[in-house]
Amino acid sequence: MRLLHIIAGGRHGGAEMFFQDLARGLSKTGVDQHAITRSYPARLKHLTNSDCVYTECRMGGPLDLLSRRKVQRAAIDFEPDIALAWMNRAAGYAPVGPWRTVGRLGGYYDLKYYRACEHLICNTPDLVKHCVDHGWPQERVDYIPNFSPRVEVKPVDRASFDTPDVAPLLLVLARLEEVKGIDVALNALIGCPKAYLWIAGDGALEAKLRALAENLGVAQRVRFLGWRDDREAVLKTADICLVPSRYEPFGNVVVNAWVAGTPVIAASSQGPGFLIQHVAAEPDRRFAQRKVF
Repeated sequence: MRLLHIIAGGRHGGAEMFFQDLARGLSKTGVDQHAITRSYPARLKHLTNSDCVYTECRMGGPLDLLSRRKVQRAAIDFEPDIALAWMNRAAGYAPVGPWRTVGRLGGYYDLKYYRACEHLICNTPDLVKHCVDHGWPQERVDYIPNFSPRVEVKPVDRASFDTPDVAPLLLVLARLEEVKGIDVALNALIGCPKAYLWIAGDGALEAKLRALAENLGVAQRVRFLGWRDDREAVLKTADICLVPSRYEPFGNVVVNAWVAGTPVIAASSQGPGFLIQHVAAEPDRRFAQRKVF
């Protein structure tokens, strides 16, 4: 099979990371792939290491006719069996040809962006329902969940972020955006006086979140790690992975944490609410007298 990826997302993000995981996994099975992507050095390096050839393309918006022609030319030259458009912007650049054009949704998007697609792939049943409820034919939309690769790595040295080995370590792995609920994790840290919190991600709210940590009196136990490319190593270091998102259509980090063997505590947003079965139970008496946090 020959698969053409078109991805116009940001430098960082869950969908972008899953794209890289999928490209690596498909490469191992012998699928012939070509990716059309923006010129992010880390992504291009990953694609090179995954034996996935690529075309760099700006994909700046509806009026970017040069990028549109570049995508079409790359598709004609590659002759794919499937052209897979990752999310809204890429779907707007879906090339026209004898191949099957498929759109991949990672959220509750407006389906007008997918008019050039013959088929849709959603990573939760609720997203499938969203598509059907908005007029997409049931037989042309499928549920295919995301996965997480198993990577054998050593945990990060806690001392590198001035964190005691004996301290309970909480981790948030997310972009620093309002919807990710990182302020909720900082507020929760007040009630966990022995715990440290690592925040692995970058974004526009970093200064605001640092100020909030100071105002809450927890800054001395909070570490901002920036965006990390060693996701598995950071997860293996943590005692608990927090997913406090206000809005999370799937929540790749939940699956990433499970594969790393790290327990998860998540807000009941859309994706985590689907992935995680909440079971109310009596506290285990063996730990009733042990105040870990």
